[in-house]
Amino acid sequence: MPAPNPSELAFIPFVSVENMMKLVHGIGLETMLRELADYIEEDFRRWELFDKTPRVASHSAEGVIELMPTSDGEVYGFKYVNGHPKNTRKGLQTVTAFGLLARVDTGYPVLLSEMTVLTAIRTAATSAMVARHLAPKGARTMAMIGNGAQSEFQALAMKAVCGIDAIRLYDIDSAATEKAMRNLAGHGITLTACATPEDAMEGAEIITTCTADKQYATILTDNMVGSGVHINAIGGDCPGKTELHKDILERSTVFVEYPPQTRIEGEIQQMPEDFPVTEMWQVITGDAPGRTDAQQITLFDGVGFATEDFSALRYIHDRLNDTGLYQNLDIIADPDDPRDLFGMLQRAAG
Repeated sequence: MPAPNPSELAFIPFVSVENMMKLVHGIGLETMLRELADYIEEDFRRWELFDKTPRVASHSAEGVIELMPTSDGEVYGFKYVNGHPKNTRKGLQTVTAFGLLARVDTGYPVLLSEMTVLTAIRTAATSAMVARHLAPKGARTMAMIGNGAQSEFQALAMKAVCGIDAIRLYDIDSAATEKAMRNLAGHGITLTACATPEDAMEGAEIITTCTADKQYATILTDNMVGSGVHINAIGGDCPGKTELHKDILERSTVFVEYPPQTRIEGEIQQMPEDFPVTEMWQVITGDAPGRTDAQQITLFDGVGFATEDFSALRYIHDRLNDTGLYQNLDIIADPDDPRDLFGMLQRAAG
C-alpha cells in the first residue's frame, strides 16, 4: 500500500530568512516599522488579556538561550532566542531567533518563522512606539550609542514613527560607526559620526543606548544627561548587563514592559525592589501619565517582552496572504483516525 499523503492540517506555513527579507522589501522597511509599531501598541492596549511570565532563560558564561511564551487566550506564541555577545569574534550573529504561533483551541501551529531579522525589526518598532508616547514634542535628533546590528533599525524606526531626521552616532569601535553610516546613507537622515558619547549626545532629544557586552557597564554617567530628554535604554537585557549609572535612574521617570522581568534583566536591576516604575501598557491606555513636563527625563528600560514577539508574528501571519513568501512544511502528524498514529507509521513503509 502506498504511503498516505499528508493532510492539509499537516502543513504549516514557514517563513525563511530569504522570504522574510523579500517580505520586508515588498512592504518597505519603514512602512513595516510603522505598521508593526501599531500592532505592538494594539497588543499593549490588550495587555490584561495576555498570559505573562518572565522569559525562561538558560544562562552561561558565553551568553543566554531563552524561550519567550505568551497567549491572548485564542492564539499562543513563543520565540526561541539567544544572546551571545562574543559571537561576532567568530563571525557569528549575537542574536538568532525563530518563533511560532498556534491556535489555543486545537494546539495546532499556524505559523513558523525565522525571527533573527524580525526581532531586529520588532525591537526597533517597540522603541519607536514607546518614544511616540514619551519623547519631547517635536524631537528631531537622536544620539545612537552603540552602532552594532540593531542601530540602523533603531534609526529608521525613529524616523518612520517619530519623525527623527538627524542621528549622531558613537561606538567604541569606529568600524561599527562607519558601517552604520554607510548603511544609513540615502535614507533621508542627517548623519554625524562622533568621537565620544558626550559629542553624540549634543543637541539630542532622544538618546538610544544599545551595546552588546554582557557586563555591568557605565555607557552613560549622570553628568552626561541633561533635562528634558528621552532615554531609550535597550542594551541591558539580562542579569549582570547594564549601561547606565544608577544616578540617571534616580533622576528619571522609568517606564518598563513587565516589571518582574525588567527587575531581573533591565537597568533597574541596580535599584531596590521597590524602585518606582510605570508600565507602558498603562501609559498607552491612559491609566498612567507618560511625559508630564518639558524638563522631565523619561527613560524606557526596554528588555524585550513576549507580547512584542507575539505582535510581530501576528503581523507576519496577517501579511502573508497572497504573497507566496512561505513554504508549507509537513511538521504535524495528522492521521485520518487520530487514534491510529501507529497505523499511519506502518502504512508509510510502503
